[in-house]
Amino acid sequence: MKENVKKPFGICPASMTIWNADQTYNKKGMEIYLRWLLDNGAQSISICGSTGENIAMNMEEQREIIAHVASYLDGEVPLICGTGRYDTLNTIRMSQFAQEHGADGVMVILPFYLSPHKKAVMQHFRDLRAALDIQIMIYNNPWFAGYEMTVPEIIELVEDGTIDSIKAAHGDPNRVHELKFHLGDKLNVFYGHDYCAMEGLLGGADGWLSGFPAVLPRQCRALLDACFEKNVDKAIKAQANIQPYIDYFFHDKEDGVPHWQEICKYTLQAQGLDVGVPRKPLGELDTENKKKVEKLLASMN
Repeated sequence: MKENVKKPFGICPASMTIWNADQTYNKKGMEIYLRWLLDNGAQSISICGSTGENIAMNMEEQREIIAHVASYLDGEVPLICGTGRYDTLNTIRMSQFAQEHGADGVMVILPFYLSPHKKAVMQHFRDLRAALDIQIMIYNNPWFAGYEMTVPEIIELVEDGTIDSIKAAHGDPNRVHELKFHLGDKLNVFYGHDYCAMEGLLGGADGWLSGFPAVLPRQCRALLDACFEKNVDKAIKAQANIQPYIDYFFHDKEDGVPHWQEICKYTLQAQGLDVGVPRKPLGELDTENKKKVEKLLASMN
């Protein structure tokens, strides 16, 4: 492992990517947004993940964003860069680029779309480890990859030194319970969804890495701190503070509208950040849902 690599912890926003009106990368807007996250409780930063619209950028743009954010943060907090692609070759290339520019680790989605068999997936991560000297976080997300690695498979990858951390994105806090029971401090476990973070954190997760910390960092930090203090009553209160937003975010839809990316971008806009909208084919939140977001934010502590 390289020297001076920082271990990610705590509130780790799955940071959004800020675009200009013409959908090009907005460097200044990204810097303002990152500073806002840190000022409001973020303890680590993740970029170029799902919430960061990595699927909507080409490799040249992804390298630009990684280089810019790494330079801007300059080691202030642990930085984890999403670098996973379907193929191993380009996953390695992007991960090495992140390493060369000062990232503390890479977050790598399971090879997607063609759904390779597990033997190939295990080798994918082992090949990456052989080419890399920083932390590797496996992004265990069945919703976007179409499958997930099982606990025995994760144990094998930890025990042979392939991976150091995991974003457990299924949403079931039992993933945290199982991994921490079997691996303890050998694996840095991040709860990776939005609706059961309290249970995941009380169950032993080392941090929370998902979209909500990227748009509600102060409220998410309050929940995480209460859980880490083992103050269950305080944690329940912090959970209740964001529960109406959770209910809206996941359930108040008609034919899939509004999309979660559109909600997230407007949640930032409603808090005074000029972050634009997601890249097409998504776009701006409609007026009715903007009002709902504004009302939910006004009701939060």
